[in-house]
Amino acid sequence: MFATSSAVRFDFPMTDSLPLRLKTLIIATLKLDGVGPGDIPDDEPLIGSPRFGLDSLDALELVLAIEKEYGVKIGNSEESRRALASVNTLAAYVRSQTAVA
Repeated sequence: MFATSSAVRFDFPMTDSLPLRLKTLIIATLKLDGVGPGDIPDDEPLIGSPRFGLDSLDALELVLAIEKEYGVKIGNSEESRRALASVNTLAAYVRSQTAVA
């Protein structure tokens, strides 16, 4: 007879789904046709990037969508510029704001 354990052990890191959800939100909000979540690197700048450079209207739309989706408040233009620097910085911002709430 074989001994079995009810505990399951995984030796691989769990993936963080927040960056993926944010990328999906970015694509849907900005209507980026032909762009998938895998096409947006986590650390590539969102503002000022030649490939995904957001203009001020895009940034405003995205801020409103993030505030609605995650219940966070992005206070002013400087704060939004820092939060929207990349997907990684946006994920860190959302986490920091939801941890406070």
